[in-house]
Amino acid sequence: MGAQRAPADLPDGFGVAVVREEGKWRCAPMRSAALNSLSAAETELRELRSSGCVFGLLDIDDEFFVIVRPAPAGTRLLLSDATAALDYDIAAEVLETLDADIDPDDLDDAEPFEEGDLGLLSDVGLPEAVLGVILDETDLYADEQLGRIAREMGFADELSAVLDRLNR
Repeated sequence: MGAQRAPADLPDGFGVAVVREEGKWRCAPMRSAALNSLSAAETELRELRSSGCVFGLLDIDDEFFVIVRPAPAGTRLLLSDATAALDYDIAAEVLETLDADIDPDDLDDAEPFEEGDLGLLSDVGLPEAVLGVILDETDLYADEQLGRIAREMGFADELSAVLDRLNR
């Protein structure tokens, strides 16, 4: 479904693991492999072993983002632009994992649209309606949308510190 990329041909962007424990937010950079592989992102987030909330924010080429939230009952996912599956393996992998019933031919001329669980962060401070508003701001790049999410949830400073270390 998506374009085949060699492992060395990673997209530009960033992955940040976000943890909320004992009322405090922590952010840490994720390995670059997370930008190319949903399973790599899930594995890395599961390895964090936190008693609190853990999720990953993946910015792919500033074109779209993926929120990955592993849970015992299965990983909850949100893809900001399902049409990205035409060009990016990770987006196609997210759609496949979501079991989204989307014909690839329908994506060719489609306007960008999100796919997945809009409520995946509602229990930790980001109501579904607010996330929907952020996703509707199509004039923002993916990193700007992720910045809005971080501000809404209260971890903008922690995210900013990680992005500074990554020179983003």
